[in-house]
Amino acid sequence: MTSTPQRGVLALAVPALVVLAAEPLYLLVDTAVVGHLGTVALGGLAVGGGLLAWAAALLNFLAYGTTARAARRAGAGDRAGAVAEGVQASWLALALGVAVVLLFQLLAGPLTRLLAGSDGPVAEAGETWLRIASFGAPLLLLSLAGNGWLRGVQELHKPVRYVLAGSLVSLVLCPLLVHPVGLGLPGSAVANLSGQTVSAVLFVRALRREEAPLQPRPAAIRAQLGIGRDLLLRAAVLQVSFLVAAGVVAREGAAQLAAHQIALQLFFFLALVLDAYAIAAQTLVGHALGAAQPDEARATARRVTLWGLATGVVVALALVVLRDVLPPLFTGDPAVLEQAALVWWFLALMQPLAGVVFALDGVLMGAGDVGYLRTLTIGSALVGFVPLSLLSHPMGWGLAGVWTGLDLFIGLRLAGVLARVAGRRWLSAGVGA
Repeated sequence: MTSTPQRGVLALAVPALVVLAAEPLYLLVDTAVVGHLGTVALGGLAVGGGLLAWAAALLNFLAYGTTARAARRAGAGDRAGAVAEGVQASWLALALGVAVVLLFQLLAGPLTRLLAGSDGPVAEAGETWLRIASFGAPLLLLSLAGNGWLRGVQELHKPVRYVLAGSLVSLVLCPLLVHPVGLGLPGSAVANLSGQTVSAVLFVRALRREEAPLQPRPAAIRAQLGIGRDLLLRAAVLQVSFLVAAGVVAREGAAQLAAHQIALQLFFFLALVLDAYAIAAQTLVGHALGAAQPDEARATARRVTLWGLATGVVVALALVVLRDVLPPLFTGDPAVLEQAALVWWFLALMQPLAGVVFALDGVLMGAGDVGYLRTLTIGSALVGFVPLSLLSHPMGWGLAGVWTGLDLFIGLRLAGVLARVAGRRWLSAGVGA
């Protein structure tokens, strides 16, 4: 009996890992390619890319909320209902994506100047990148919705193919457009947009092949926004916290901002790698509770906790071993490398903690306990991450202060999710699918 949950977790986590790692892996390559254009270009990517990533992460409930709702329906034997969740999530993704495009086209200049801390070459480079790349927002959100319903019905191999196809296009185009073609930083944005187009088309095609009714249903969309509300607020505070940190670091200097960009992209990449267990947990817990099997849900929670912890330890050790190898892949600037060496230990230290946090986040999302996750994340950000980030510049702590705040943020969330899963209230939180 104990081997079945383990196989279930790994069967879902491995393809989820590929999907989750594809985008940040592309961003790491993008960072390395742009980094060789110079510090200004890398800072511009940090500013423009940070704003677009903020919007995508803010609306990530299109994937996570849809997975929870679709998994509940699929666990109860209602595949048609699970696919219907994907249809309505796709309409919602289109509407929100258009809103994001309009927002960034109207406010790209003020937003990049605000994040960069002044009107200068870094802000100008970030604005140029953002105006081009933001046209991919509807495409990106369509892919999130597609990932959500396919995870819910436990078809994770299709997202692997779709995401890899788009990422491959971006990976090929990025170095070609930036350097040989000579577009520079705008070439990075064009490559990003091209890859998102390919992935979105494939996800929409998969939805149409299910032969489900495709008309929008306002009542269903409003119901999706119900679970999305808590996830949206949670993501908003989380992303504002990262924007605050980036704004503080930008005022420290270009070298600090470039090093922060390198470390932060690695953090996001590793977070999504560890989040593969969260995807598996979300799907399995949703199915178990949809089938009225709470003991199976608790067994899944125990299993993903162990896998998350073990993987986090391995990742931390790898970061320590490669601390003199990885940073030079992104830049040759001695000042940037010096700052990157400073934050490297903070990045490595948090990995075992993050492995457990992200796995149990998935457990609670699968159970529909998003209200608790919202409160925990906001509280941890306001107590740990944001205050230390804001104090770092006036107190002279620099990058060390900002990343201490990030480590504390992860530690506070760890204590909260462990306490919640140890009880039973999360099992009856409900999703309302």
